[in-house]
Formats: sequence, structure tokens, C-alpha cells
Amino acid sequence: MVVSMTWWLPMHFPKQLAGIRKSQGLTQQGLAEAAQLHINQIRRYEAGSAQPTLEGLIKLAKALHVSLDELVFEGQERGPGDRMKLLFEAVERLSEEEQAIIRELLEGMIVKYEARRWTQTG
Repeated sequence: MVVSMTWWLPMHFPKQLAGIRKSQGLTQQGLAEAAQLHINQIRRYEAGSAQPTLEGLIKLAKALHVSLDELVFEGQERGPGDRMKLLFEAVERLSEEEQAIIRELLEGMIVKYEARRWTQTG
């Protein structure tokens, strides 16, 4: 039995793909060869007339040397904001033991606030 799964990438995906490809100096043909995909597929992806499968996305990300997040999401669409990034960078400079303590504190606070959110909406 074959299960069909329909999903859609964000509308900016074609532009994102073309932008990353061009920033690396690759032609559509070059990307097609590096990702082991047919050039017509690359053209369709960049035109927005087709979407890659998960396997295709992985091939593209590997060929472009970027994460799937970088390929699919826009700049600040995912991940911490600038203020949190600075805090995380500061934590990275601490010892492993200090990082473990901070990680435990964060996890505990997240659980606490998620539980509160669920009890208030339930």
C-alpha cells in the first residue's frame, strides 16, 4: 500500500533556493549535478511549479552545504532572536558543569510555563 502525503513548502522556497545557489556561484546545471537531480527539476523548483520530496530537499541541502532550515525557512523565521542568541553565546563560554546547570534551569522553567499554559487553556 502506498501512502500519499501532501505537504507544501513556504512560498519563498523557490527564491530561497535560487538565492543560495547563486550566492555559491552555481548554475542550475551545476546544482543539478551536485545534488544528483535532473536540471528540469531544479528549474521547476526555482520557478515554483514543483516541490522537491524530502529526499530531494536533503540532496539539495547537502549539495549546497546548508541545513534544511536554511534552505526552507527565512532568516529569523526559526530560532532564537538576537537577544537570546547573545545569551546562548555567553552560556557557550561557560564550563560544561555550568552549562548543565543552566540547561536544567531552562528545561524546568519551560516545563513550568508550558504546564501553566495547558491548564489555563484546558
